[in-house]
Amino acid sequence: MSEATSKTNAIGLEKKDYQGEKSTLCIGCGHDQITREIVEAAYLAGLDPYNVVKTSGIGCSSKTPAYFLSSGYGINSVHGRMPSVATGANMANKHLVTVGVSGDGDTASIGMGQFCHVVRRNTNMVYVVENNGVYGLTKGQFSATSEKGAKKKGGVHNDYGDIDLCALAIELGATFVARSFSGDTKQMTTLLRAAIAHKGFALIDCISPCVTFNNLPDSRKGFDWLRDNNVQLHELGFVPEYEAKKVEQEAGKKYEVPLPDGSVLMLHALGNDHDPRDFESAHRVLVNDRLDLGHVFTGLIYINPDSPSLDATMRLPDKPLSQHEAEELRPTVEAFESLLAGFR
Repeated sequence: MSEATSKTNAIGLEKKDYQGEKSTLCIGCGHDQITREIVEAAYLAGLDPYNVVKTSGIGCSSKTPAYFLSSGYGINSVHGRMPSVATGANMANKHLVTVGVSGDGDTASIGMGQFCHVVRRNTNMVYVVENNGVYGLTKGQFSATSEKGAKKKGGVHNDYGDIDLCALAIELGATFVARSFSGDTKQMTTLLRAAIAHKGFALIDCISPCVTFNNLPDSRKGFDWLRDNNVQLHELGFVPEYEAKKVEQEAGKKYEVPLPDGSVLMLHALGNDHDPRDFESAHRVLVNDRLDLGHVFTGLIYINPDSPSLDATMRLPDKPLSQHEAEELRPTVEAFESLLAGFR
């Protein structure tokens, strides 16, 4: 089935079936662009909307799950606690597709501890950070991802260094790490499709300009600056498992990364010949990004499709825990005695 010409996707749904409520965010907000990209990626991936769990915390970013996949299960948690809710949903039914949307405050400040643990456990989920460097819902205070020296419209400067969520995720053992820009629709949609197909934790740190509080010309999280200084690591292509694999031969080095569901992520390296399967290469990209304030690298930074996800590590049965009867979940007397003996 051709994606370009068909009005329905692989499961017979139209794009409107993946949309949600009307946005109440500021006109021009980068978060709304990410919403459109999630809708596009879910449509192209042929997701069953009823099989998707949408989780979020608190903040402008955490309002966005209301704006896509209205037929999915939406869970709006307390501030910074979205990873726990997502992990619980994943454990209850490992067959659900979990999409978590968070912000730089929700993740890098109050939710930092939760973020660290959802990464190291390799919970099977797509984790999108809508990163604008400010607390937009509480009138524009600097967040933990705002670069040192950044200034507000009123002239106030940020005195503290920023937290790089991609670098932190790689250090914690994340198996899929990418950075993108909400204004780059093609790249972001492709990364989302690959993240959905990835088995394990997939982080996409998406720089999403706040048009109200953080869109000055020299802001590293503003539209103008990013359009002029965004450096793509590679060209991205994605072949879903339900289509014949067609790969165009191009000059330069090309990588094909097979994903667990049979899909293939195709990468055509540009400029620095970055291999996202190489842990050290990923580190170099992030170090160079921080040392050279003249650009931001975007694209797939690191991927390890072979690391077991949390449900595999926990040896969960194929039948979801949420569908077991109480009698099936209750241990026998002998099994309970054996369990107790292990703690003596």
